[in-house]
Amino acid sequence: MSVKQISVFIENKTGKLAEVTKFIADNNINLKALSIADTQDFGILRIICEDEANALGILRDGGYVVTETEVLAVEICDKPGSLAKILDVLAEASVIVEYTYAFLSVKNAGSAYMIFRVDDNNAAEKVLTEAGITVADHSSLF
Repeated sequence: MSVKQISVFIENKTGKLAEVTKFIADNNINLKALSIADTQDFGILRIICEDEANALGILRDGGYVVTETEVLAVEICDKPGSLAKILDVLAEASVIVEYTYAFLSVKNAGSAYMIFRVDDNNAAEKVLTEAGITVADHSSLF
């Protein structure tokens, strides 16, 4: 089970992030999670939204450079050590975590989801599931 993440490439200039988020809002795309990474020249806005196929098309039609990536959404309890447990399971299986970010669950009070970009989604999902850790699909997030 994976979730589709959209990455939007943005010039690293004043107002460009505001411009793309306004474009997203004006097109009624509801952001559920986001992360921003930047370099000196550009940034990458990574988003999770309810209707990723529609959002991808709208952004492309709007002239934005976008890609789609399969990531894992892992349910995490709001208590100390929850993230460490997940990362230990992945490390023991030699799964490389490229990046991660989180957002609160609207369905399960006291829980959040961690988004993981890893080098092997199938291996990560297998070891996490075997460890009793919930890996969510897109429909269970909203």
